[in-house]
Amino acid sequence: MTERVLVVDDSSFQRTVVRDALEDRFEVVDEAENGAEAVELFEAYEPDAVSMDVVMPEVTGIEATATIKEQRPDAVIVMCTSVDQQEKMMEAVKAGADGYVTKPVDADELVGEFESHLG
Repeated sequence: MTERVLVVDDSSFQRTVVRDALEDRFEVVDEAENGAEAVELFEAYEPDAVSMDVVMPEVTGIEATATIKEQRPDAVIVMCTSVDQQEKMMEAVKAGADGYVTKPVDADELVGEFESHLG
C-alpha cells in the first residue's frame, strides 16, 4: 500500500519541489501553506506522514507538529529547514518531529528520510 503524505510549506515553489520529490514514491494527498491549514488538512486526510516547513505564518511548523503528534503519535513528520535553524530543529524534535532535511531539498534525501521512518 502506498503511504499518503501531506506537504506543508509557506512557499508555493518549495511545495512544488517537495511534491515533485515525493510523488513517485508516495501519494501526496494535498498541500498546506501554514501550520493552521496543515492541522486542518491532516484531520481531513489522515495521511501517514507530513513534510513540514519550520517557519511559517499564523501557526509555525513546530506548533503544528505538536498538535498533530498529540492527535496521532504514530504520524511521521519530517521537517524541512534551512541549515541556520538548528535551535528551531531542537524545538521541533521536542514537539515530536521524526526527522529533518535541509533546504534546498535533495529529492533522494527527502524520500530516504520518509522511507526510514515509514518502513
